[in-house]
Amino acid sequence: MRLTAENFALLMAPFAPFENHPVLAVAVSGGRDSLALALLANDWAKARGGAIVALIVDHGLRPAAAREAEATRELLARRGIDAAILRWRGAKPTHGLQEAARAARYGLLFEACRERGILHLLVAHHADDQAETVAMRAARGSGADGLAGMAALVEQRHARLLRPLLPVARARLTATLEALGVAWIEDPSNADPRFERVRLRMEGGMERRDEKAADGRAGREGRLARAAVDVLEIDGELGLDRVSFGRLGAGVKAGLLSRAVQAVGGRDHPPRRERLERAVGRLCATASRGKSGKSQDFTLSECRLMLRQVPSSRRLRWIVRPENGKENDRKEGQPLVPAAFFACGGLLPPHVD
Repeated sequence: MRLTAENFALLMAPFAPFENHPVLAVAVSGGRDSLALALLANDWAKARGGAIVALIVDHGLRPAAAREAEATRELLARRGIDAAILRWRGAKPTHGLQEAARAARYGLLFEACRERGILHLLVAHHADDQAETVAMRAARGSGADGLAGMAALVEQRHARLLRPLLPVARARLTATLEALGVAWIEDPSNADPRFERVRLRMEGGMERRDEKAADGRAGREGRLARAAVDVLEIDGELGLDRVSFGRLGAGVKAGLLSRAVQAVGGRDHPPRRERLERAVGRLCATASRGKSGKSQDFTLSECRLMLRQVPSSRRLRWIVRPENGKENDRKEGQPLVPAAFFACGGLLPPHVD
């Protein structure tokens, strides 16, 4: 059965809040899954006074790739969808090609979102992809989080990655395009047994994901988003209200601080657990010198954390700044910590109101 606009609205609902006129980026390969996502997301955004931008990555790995990318852009243009082709240039590795291509693809996609001030990047992973991912992780002995599969929402520095189709079987996406009379491109790499995912698909070695682990991670993500709305403050720089932060649970404190310093400091990875736990303790400790708390300043993951009194108030908050005055990312706009919070306020792109 095809997906309807009503079905897709329900799939998007858990990712709220969105801006009043949402602008979404959609990664589109020209294949069945991403084309279905682009068409559904376009209708969803237009119904809310927004729009989508389709981002087509040409990895340059096959002679036909450039032609297929252009054909996909033309197909989307006929349906009133703006699209941009992003090209992976330069030498390609001889080993670990799939991993390198994936890293390059996401790098290009998130950079395009940053340049356009887009907060939400949608990708078309679906239930069949999820089953394959869990099976591969199970074969490698992954823990609970790994067996929960791909996360539906992943907050990155300048945009958040959304996977609204994770509960949807591939057959429904096929039915959606067939009902619309839209043809798609079949990527020959999807049938190449050199790749682990393809071999697994051929062998039928699928595993159900650990629903309890998935629910647990989804719950943590939701608690972090709500905590960000309650605790984070933006008025030219990022601040955490000291009292509100202290009221959070231990896991939420660590998660929120980790995302804050990772976004402001620009690191690709979160702080190490022991350093993060010590930092949480310092944020919650009672100030011992003066109202400003300057004696308690410290650094974490290329950020300086400074306890300061809010002007015209007795309230204290922790300010998070790039360490040693590194203001490189201020020139690019306020980093996202997380997107769900910035969709509600703060320093936002011009299309957000």
